[in-house]
Amino acid sequence: MAATASNSGPVGGERKNERDKNTDKDVPPPPPAPLNVPVADSHTHLDMQAGPVEDALAKAASVGVTTVIQVGCDVSGSRWAAETAAAHDAVWAAVALHPNEAPRIVHGDPDGWSRQGAREPGGRAALDAALEEIDQLAALPQVKGVGETGLDFFRTGPEGMEAQEYSFRRHIDIAKRHGKALVIHDRDAHADVLRVLEEEGAPERVVFHCYSGDAEMAKVCAAAGYYLSFAGNVTFKNAQHLRDALAVTPLDRVLVETDAPFLTPMPYRGRPNAPYLIPVTLRAMAAVRDIDEDALATAVAANTARAFGY
Repeated sequence: MAATASNSGPVGGERKNERDKNTDKDVPPPPPAPLNVPVADSHTHLDMQAGPVEDALAKAASVGVTTVIQVGCDVSGSRWAAETAAAHDAVWAAVALHPNEAPRIVHGDPDGWSRQGAREPGGRAALDAALEEIDQLAALPQVKGVGETGLDFFRTGPEGMEAQEYSFRRHIDIAKRHGKALVIHDRDAHADVLRVLEEEGAPERVVFHCYSGDAEMAKVCAAAGYYLSFAGNVTFKNAQHLRDALAVTPLDRVLVETDAPFLTPMPYRGRPNAPYLIPVTLRAMAAVRDIDEDALATAVAANTARAFGY
């Protein structure tokens, strides 16, 4: 799910212009021109998108997006991700408890994130039980990632932070034991995410989903061998820090994602996102890097396969 303050909405005249362009925010954007080199959407939520999975995959494939990583955010969503990946050759799964799900399980936190709605506090035992199921799902061959996990301090108080960090450390252990990529959600928690990774010892493959840091942090991540995945918010006018980060990230560490249905790239911001819109973001990224889109697509395709081990 979206992880940065950059997705908090347009500002000033940008908001009016966006309303003028998007008279119906529920209408999907038109398909972009197909890519010449097929790529993967490294992070999407098909279960939150309208229509059958088969239609979404076909529409994506028609523009050169031939693989998607379906990401779970709670136990039921992670089960669904694993089942969907088992049923479709174009889908791989990542499983986890979203950072905001951990305090929700422990404390019944209304600011946590869950498709299951409000729940009574379950305490640490309930969190451990949920993590045990994530551990079991992570062992499946169609599951290539453990995530999205990490830290999200945007609306989180001290008790929630404690639950998140405990959950994050457990996910790191799960990823290492099963040899799966660790998919990081980092919102307003850059220093703490990097600290926990260093303290626990990062898995061999780490992906910062919807990268939200600046250029200096990108250099730190690249030096550690982490992959940085850029979403549609790299196209937003108020996201120069993301473009600066992309510009300094080594080409062999760059991924692209939708985080659909969130973070629809410009000029379609505010309308439904889906994997078929990856070419819009990738072309914008190629412009930032000042390289040919085919060269970027070739690198991204190889990077995604290497990051997730498929």
